[in-house]
Amino acid sequence: MPIFEYSCRACRHEFEVLVRPGSGTPTCPKCQSQELEKLLSAPAIKSDSTHGLAMRAAKKRDKAAGADNARVQREYELSHDD
Repeated sequence: MPIFEYSCRACRHEFEVLVRPGSGTPTCPKCQSQELEKLLSAPAIKSDSTHGLAMRAAKKRDKAAGADNARVQREYELSHDD
């Protein structure tokens, strides 16, 4: 199912919408107008450099989450000294 980007001519709101075959003309979620202009979407580009950036960000996020989980576990163990 293609996702298209539109700009409403009535209120200038820009939005994305999933367009199913036979679903008719989409409407603006802000003002319900059907006076829409289809925008050109930039394609998603995947390369070795973007993959590397995403992996570094994920590792950093996972490391921070691991540290938070370890801290929460330690606090739990200290407060439940059974």
